[in-house]
Amino acid sequence: MTAPHPTAGDLTHLVKAYDVRGTVPEHLDESIAQALGAAFVRVLGATAITIGYDMRPSSPDLSDAFARGAAGQGADVVKIGLASTDQLYFASGHLNLPGAMFTASHNPAKYNGIKMCRAGAAPVGQDTGLSEIRELAARELAEPGSVFTPAEKQGSISERDLLTAYAAHLRSLVDLSEIRPLKVVVDAGNGMGGHTVPTVFHGLPIDLVPMYFELDGSFPNHEANPLDPKNLIDLQKKVVEVGADVGLAFDGDADRCFVIDEKGEPVSPSAVTALVAVRELAKHPGATIIHNLITSHAVPEIVREHGGTPVRTRVGHSFIKQQMAEHDAVFGGEHSAHYYFADFWKADTGMLAAMHVLAALGEQPRPLSELGAEYERYCASGEINSEVSDQAGRTAAVRAAFAGRDGVEIDDLDGMTVALPAEGWWFNLRPSNTEPLLRLNIEARSTDEVAALRDEVLAIVRA
Repeated sequence: MTAPHPTAGDLTHLVKAYDVRGTVPEHLDESIAQALGAAFVRVLGATAITIGYDMRPSSPDLSDAFARGAAGQGADVVKIGLASTDQLYFASGHLNLPGAMFTASHNPAKYNGIKMCRAGAAPVGQDTGLSEIRELAARELAEPGSVFTPAEKQGSISERDLLTAYAAHLRSLVDLSEIRPLKVVVDAGNGMGGHTVPTVFHGLPIDLVPMYFELDGSFPNHEANPLDPKNLIDLQKKVVEVGADVGLAFDGDADRCFVIDEKGEPVSPSAVTALVAVRELAKHPGATIIHNLITSHAVPEIVREHGGTPVRTRVGHSFIKQQMAEHDAVFGGEHSAHYYFADFWKADTGMLAAMHVLAALGEQPRPLSELGAEYERYCASGEINSEVSDQAGRTAAVRAAFAGRDGVEIDDLDGMTVALPAEGWWFNLRPSNTEPLLRLNIEARSTDEVAALRDEVLAIVRA
């Protein structure tokens, strides 16, 4: 009898709220990936699936193991090879198949993971199948052969290149052929943007200045996490140096995109959310726009001003996608630069958001700094992380410090949001799903107010 896997019976450290994420091989190896592939097919009742993977050294072997597990349960597997996460979502929608993307997004090189979806890129999260997948896989690892017996007819495994079709679909949604010529610097961070950008931008009136397009999962230049300001420094310098109109920074799996203006200054994801929302509302008057609770209060204000209906939700792609479906929303945006589109199967795509920004910029004569200023109304701290051993205890201490103050409102939709509407400030404190961190985001009317709140809250969190 095959021996149990060392992690048998416990995959809670690996299977998170809305994806799979862990270090390789300590938390995730080929045998676990194979068990998850079999469980994925069983829980979804899938007869065929599609799989993509990023540039991390462990991704090909892990994705192959997942494919073996799926095929062993009788499901046919269509492998699209190297892909961005939104390219995998395209494959899921285009082929109408459940999908699995092997990536750890912006995490350091030692990590890998899996983002799963149902046919049409519909989410698979903790409450939509992921917990059942985890339980089945854990039982199989504890007693190999007890859960998954080989199917009478093994599924086939084939390969299909969908990069050109992915690019064509995006270009059908946003027409960039008639914009004024733009010089665009793109920092791919050695991630999958280096794979997708050349094909998507080919032949457009764009003078592309590439940075770190070589696919390298060891991230030799900087982490592929543009949410951290230090990872934008190279791009900011290059934009100013070459006199570019705009800079774009993609994360490791290229499903997120950050924007830099011609002065080398970041355009906040909230401003991008508002800009794209206005463009979508022009096409779909009165539509619903989803925004998570950490986006600027300017987003719902601008959505209402343009006749739309804003809906506030918690952070995380599976939650946003659920809300997109429930409210029949045309667009959704997050503070972390995830952008979701109804015409992209309600899935997130940084590339499509970037194309909207390029279209908005190229359809008028002003520089991006002036265009972006229309959507910036408040000052924000950005996300501040604090490593803590007791997330609940530190959160409770902050609650106790603010709860009794006149006019203060507290809600617990996602972590804890504390607001004083009369003075125009709010902050959100929430635990990370993957690390022992508390994440703090603050917005107020001035930088001084942001700084004062930041110092007060962090003094409690880090006490």
